[in-house]
This record gives sequence, C-alpha cells and structure tokens, in this order.
Amino acid sequence: MTTTTGAPPTRMAPIAAAATIATALEWFDFFIYTTAASLVLGKLFFPTFGGVEGTLASFATLAVGFIARPIGGIVAGHLGDRWGRKPTLVLALVFMGVSTFGIGLLPTYATVGALAPALLILLRIIQGLGVGAQWGGAALLLTEHAPVQRRGFYGSFVQVGAIGGAILGTLVYLIITSSMADPAFESWGWRLPFWTGLVLILIGVFLQRRIEDTPVFKRLRAESDDKPAAAKPPLIAAIRGHWKQILQAAGAFMVVNSAYYIFISGILSYGTTTLEMSKSTILAIVLGAGATQLVTMPLMGLLSDKMSRRKLYLTGTVLLGLWAFPLFWLVDTKQPFLMFLGLAVGFTFHSMMYGPQAALYAEMFSASVRYSGASLGYQIASIFAGGLAPFIMTALLAATGASWSVSVYILAMAVLTFAAVSWIKESFQRDLYE
Repeated sequence: MTTTTGAPPTRMAPIAAAATIATALEWFDFFIYTTAASLVLGKLFFPTFGGVEGTLASFATLAVGFIARPIGGIVAGHLGDRWGRKPTLVLALVFMGVSTFGIGLLPTYATVGALAPALLILLRIIQGLGVGAQWGGAALLLTEHAPVQRRGFYGSFVQVGAIGGAILGTLVYLIITSSMADPAFESWGWRLPFWTGLVLILIGVFLQRRIEDTPVFKRLRAESDDKPAAAKPPLIAAIRGHWKQILQAAGAFMVVNSAYYIFISGILSYGTTTLEMSKSTILAIVLGAGATQLVTMPLMGLLSDKMSRRKLYLTGTVLLGLWAFPLFWLVDTKQPFLMFLGLAVGFTFHSMMYGPQAALYAEMFSASVRYSGASLGYQIASIFAGGLAPFIMTALLAATGASWSVSVYILAMAVLTFAAVSWIKESFQRDLYE
C-alpha cells in the first residue's frame, strides 16, 4: 500500500471540478449523437432504407464512433505517457469540439445525396478519436492527484462527468422535442445541441492554463530525463508487459458499456417504436432514471475506498446480469413509474462497477504505461460492447419479436465481465508511483 497521500482537499476541489466539467461536456457531445441516432438521423441521412433498416443504418454510424475510440486511446495513451496527461486531454477536447460543431452544420441526404452520410461518418470518426483520447486523461488527472484513501471517490467524478453529459444531452433533446413540432425538430431543432461543441475548445484553453499535470507524471518525467538511454515507446511497453491487464480491463467493461447504451439509447428506440410511446415520455423516463447515478456513482466510488474494488465490481456484475430480465418485464408494462423503477435499479447496479472503475484501472498498470494500458482496455471494449449494443438490441428484437432476447444478451455480457474481473489480481490502494 502506498505511503503517499496525494493532493490536499483544497487542491483536489478545482482539479475535480475541471475534470468533471470537461468530461461532462465531452460526453455530452458524444451522447447527443446517440440520442439523435435514435430519433432522427436515420430518417435524414439514410432515407432510402426506411423503417428498421434506417434505424440500423443510423446505429451503424453510432458504432463507427466506437470503432475509432481505440485508435484515439492508442494515440493518446502514447502521448499521455510520453508528454503528459494534461496536454493530451486538452487535445482530445479540441477534437471533440470541432467535430461535434461540424455535425450540427451538415447538410442532409435530401440536399447533397450520398455525400451527407459520408460526411456524417467522417465527423463521427473524429468524435470517436476525441472521446477515445479523453477518458484516460481525465481519469488519471483525478486518480494520480487524489489522496490514496479517496482515490475511488475522486476517480468516480470522471464517471459522474460522463453520466452528467449523457443526462444533459437527454435533457436538451427532451426540451427540444417537447417545445417544437416534429417538422421543425427534423428540419433544424436536432442541430442545436451539436453547436455547443465550441464550448469544449474554451474548456481546453482553461485546462491548459490553470491545471497542473499530475505529480505521478512529473516524477516519471524527471526520472526519464535522468536516464541516458531512451525507454521503449509506452504503447509497445504496455502491450508487451501488460497485455493480460489490458484484456482484463477490456473484459471488465463489457457489461458496463453494453448495458448502459441499451439503457440510454436502445430503450429510447424500443419505447418509441415497439411500445409506441411518445418521444418526450420515454426521454423523461430515461433522464430521470439516469440522474440517480449522479448520487450513486460517487457513493460507490467512496464505498470502493472502504472495501475491495474488485469485490464491489463483481457484486455489481452479478446483480446487473440477474436484473436484466425483471428490467424488461417492467419496461414492457408501458407504465412510466414501473419503467423508471426498472431503469433506476439497473443504473444503480451499473454504478457499482462504473463508479470505482477509474481507480481500479489506475491500480492495474504501472506509471510509465498507465495511460496507454487503461485507455486500450477501456476503448477496445467500447467497440464490442457500447458501440454495438443498440445495433444488436434492434436486430434481436427484429429477429425474435421479444424483449427477453435482449435480457439474455445483457446476461451474457455479465458472465464475460465476471470472468474477466475474477481474473484481476487485487491491487487495492497500490502505490501509483510504481
């Protein structure tokens, strides 16, 4: 166990606030695409498909962003381990801001034909690169600054930021869809949230000017400057020396990522199409249930500082896998309160894993390859879990016509995650300077 104490609370407050706000805005930009893909992008950019095929095409562009995330994580991991956590995070924010603003300006298929979906895919790829680079930087900025006794708590704020961004994105679309008619929403209303991408650039400037890099990286950089021979590139060192931990980290994220995107995106599509509920009603239910994580996420991070992160993670995995069936029984009632209850319980079990995840990942890797290793594990899983989850859910519902098939999918992801986390060697409150 480490004897270092990390930054005092007076210094952690602005660091935590800056990292949380930056993450919230980054993920707001990434998640508004998820909501837009569920509600309108298929119709505007893939009108030749129509129906379920149009929704699948829209979710396929969603998956493209997830496929780009590991590339962003690989590049950022190398830069973050070589040049610093903070400058890499700033670069990620700029990438996301520019690409998101660009999506808000895109012409539709009706205007420029096939060029419209091509440009949409290109900007979605850039979004994926940006968010792939961002998570590792924000997570390490918090966990490497934090006092060891509160590493899980402060690390959870990067996850709170991601959840806050998702909630804010859903809230914005709830307001927009409730305040304007469908023709206006499909014409220009859906674009409004994307124009906020420019704010991310300003946040990046603030981080660059006001926040210092982590003490762990500063010591690492000083030690590397004293060495006469150049070290191996961090990416190569991570893959060669920590391939097992990378696979463990990826497996640990499978049910976390897949279930979350089913909750916030798949349920939106399912509710408005199969259950024939109004957009505003299903958005409000998802928004309210997801908002509970603003409380449960830091609580679970704090709990992970009191007990083994691995045990808490495994408990959440089992509970979420088992809850997959009652969840859809409640959703299929079409009763708003029961739907909210099902999702809120699911989000709570999700928090038991996602809350302590930043601290768990930070403790799995040595300092010299921490950004590369954590980013690779996190982003590799995003391809096979979150990026494909709404697509797989739509395909399963089309093939079986029954929601139990989606429950089986969530349970299968939970089994995979349980196996991966069971494989992880406990490193609770380890010395991050090692």
